[in-house]
Amino acid sequence: MEIFLQAADVLNFAVRIEEDGEAFYRKAAVEAKEGAIKKLFVRLADEEVKHKKVFHDMLSKIDEYRPTESYGGEYMAYLRDYLDGKIVFTKEAEKNRLSVGNDALSAIDFAIQRELDSVLYYQELRQFIMERQRGIVDDVIAEERKHFALLAEAKKTYK
Repeated sequence: MEIFLQAADVLNFAVRIEEDGEAFYRKAAVEAKEGAIKKLFVRLADEEVKHKKVFHDMLSKIDEYRPTESYGGEYMAYLRDYLDGKIVFTKEAEKNRLSVGNDALSAIDFAIQRELDSVLYYQELRQFIMERQRGIVDDVIAEERKHFALLAEAKKTYK
């Protein structure tokens, strides 16, 4: 059975991932000992807020389809449950971040991996989107790649 998600679903996922990412990076900034790392994580958290707005704006420009539900909210509950099992900023990622150490290069490498995981997640979801809506998912991926580029540039500073 083929499952098709709507582009609106992916955008809702993206908003949720940005919220989780912001919380994750803000917590990392509070816990960071080195000033440069604090600044980096605060900047990443601020970027997550910007991305969330971009995704909300994209969401406002498309029509959302909702299938017939057996009870109100069933479809969104299903999507939330699905997302909770697939998000990038998981408790495991948090545990791994804490074990990374507090040096700038390790922190940047860790953040780069989270952003790459996010891009891969959307690339995987893309196959479940109707072809005519895949451009929207491509736009989400392009936004996520901006974080990767920011981090790659920051990494040059620490080499």
